[in-house]
Amino acid sequence: MVTNMPKIWAIVPAAGQGKRFSQTKPKQFFELNGKLVAEHSLSRLLAVPQLEQIIVPSDIDCSWWSQVACLSQAKIKQVKGGEQRANSVLNGLMSISASAAEDDWVLVHDIARPCITAEDINQLISAVKDHPVGGILVARVDETLKKVAADNHITATIDRTEHRLAQTPQMFRYGLLKQTICDCLQQNIIPTDEAFAIESAGYKVLAVEGRRDNLKITREEDLAIATAIMTGQETQ
Repeated sequence: MVTNMPKIWAIVPAAGQGKRFSQTKPKQFFELNGKLVAEHSLSRLLAVPQLEQIIVPSDIDCSWWSQVACLSQAKIKQVKGGEQRANSVLNGLMSISASAAEDDWVLVHDIARPCITAEDINQLISAVKDHPVGGILVARVDETLKKVAADNHITATIDRTEHRLAQTPQMFRYGLLKQTICDCLQQNIIPTDEAFAIESAGYKVLAVEGRRDNLKITREEDLAIATAIMTGQETQ
């Protein structure tokens, strides 16, 4: 008997304005190594053939998208983004509701993580393919971790061995992710990432250690760091 293997869909929420980075334009439209950040992030997902489709919830009317050449690829589909990340991801999930099965996988990646490697994406896919819930890429905390109060005074030193930095992609079953995000939003809870929504429903999320150079562009100096990372990746 032949059974259909679960498909893997990708969602790249890209409606954020990134005001911490710049007041002039969203960070995904800044140049990095000769291409826009958004072009790098989407191109690296396109290099993973297992992905059925790449959905980009975003401000479709934003003129900067005309400079992202890979949007013309048939595998990429733009849909309307939402006010918060969770709303954008939910819009992406709803856009494939007629095609995705409940047990299909959804891989969510930040548009502002242009240094992700196909190796790490494939590692995550391999690690969670038989997992009942799903998992996320994480990085170890190597520096001493401090707890700091509102007045900027240190109140404790935290045991870093039990802590990880959450990255993307994050990969979960389609039906479960859609339901848990809906549940959070109905309770006026805004999940900061997909794992938060899954955890809020009581499920255990697998942590898969990835590369430390999977940088999220958050501040202006991160562009220089990302440039150095990409240069190093090209020589590996």
